Amino acid sequence: MQFDARRYDTGEPVRLTIHDGRIQSVEPAWPRGAVRNWPFVLPGLFDLQINGYAGVWFSDEGLTPDQVLTVLDAYWQFGVTRICPTLITSGFEALRAGFAAIRAACEREPWADRMVAGCHLEGPYISAEDGPRGAHPANHVRPADWREFERLQEAAGGRILLVTLAAEAGGAVDFIRHAVSTGVTIAIGHTAATGEQIGDAVDAGARLSTHLGNGAHGMIRRHPNYIWEQLGEARLMASLITDGHHLPPSVVRSIVAAKGPKNIVVTCDASGLAGCPPGEYEYHGSRYEVLADGPIVIAGQRQFLAGSGSATHECVARTAAMTGLPLAAACDMAGRNPSRLLGCEEVLLQRGSRADLALCHWSPGDETLRIQATIADGVLRYGTLAREE
Repeated sequence: MQFDARRYDTGEPVRLTIHDGRIQSVEPAWPRGAVRNWPFVLPGLFDLQINGYAGVWFSDEGLTPDQVLTVLDAYWQFGVTRICPTLITSGFEALRAGFAAIRAACEREPWADRMVAGCHLEGPYISAEDGPRGAHPANHVRPADWREFERLQEAAGGRILLVTLAAEAGGAVDFIRHAVSTGVTIAIGHTAATGEQIGDAVDAGARLSTHLGNGAHGMIRRHPNYIWEQLGEARLMASLITDGHHLPPSVVRSIVAAKGPKNIVVTCDASGLAGCPPGEYEYHGSRYEVLADGPIVIAGQRQFLAGSGSATHECVARTAAMTGLPLAAACDMAGRNPSRLLGCEEVLLQRGSRADLALCHWSPGDETLRIQATIADGVLRYGTLAREE
């Protein structure tokens, strides 16, 4: 496979040759005319928090391997080549069934096993308070339980790579130490913790703040509070939902400025209702609403969000638009940064790198990357490589 494009980081026209799932060469291209219509080529996007798509939730107790594969396949169109399927707070049997279905899908299809970088368990060891709990069901919130987690990890075939918990959850510090010792990354999220509790969690090995600025009280003390405590903790990276609804641009700019672009992970936090038409839906006994202008909320109001209706390529473009950062920095927040955090292979535009790539069109100010093609492991999974002249 060979094609021409502009590098996402320099804009340089290049010719990429791919063989056997790897980039064989990246060489200068010598265009005869203008290259403004050439697509950009970038490392495939990597989203570590995706809950499902088109009415399918990874947290479903009745989740099937076929449904898992259908959801994964849907994300090629968004330039996503790696995903952490995310299961939220639920009963043990529902969680075990969800992880078992993901495992079965990955064992059936090698492409799915490559696409699933690891699974993300978001909860159930989170705050029970309204606000920090977010849309997670209160009846399933519980203290951190390492033995329960080991059983879930067994069901997942060892694929749980990221766990989000509240720093103040019962048994959290011991849980974090156990998890880190087995190679699991710990994130703090859905928390109402004190500064001391956050410090203890970081000392034990926590490395990320999950969707910082969300999963919080509507009103909090000016200072100190758990958002400032995490923002000022240099050992914590921060994931942000940059869909244009979860955080205002000023907050995104402030968090990126405080942490630095290399310590920010962009996620879409796509709900299982992402891709569904506007309307009300029931899930696990609760009512949710997909609004006509995009947000997904607890039904009957507009303030309390319940995941995102956006996909990763939109969040990357909106990050660039909200912060003024170049395309490369925004893309790396949904590519290289999550790879570093989770210890996964970084995709680089250089010889020998894994050929997980996306081709897109984009101009400053755009609110989406217009994905032309997605390549995973050297295989064209979506779109076309044909170049407009």
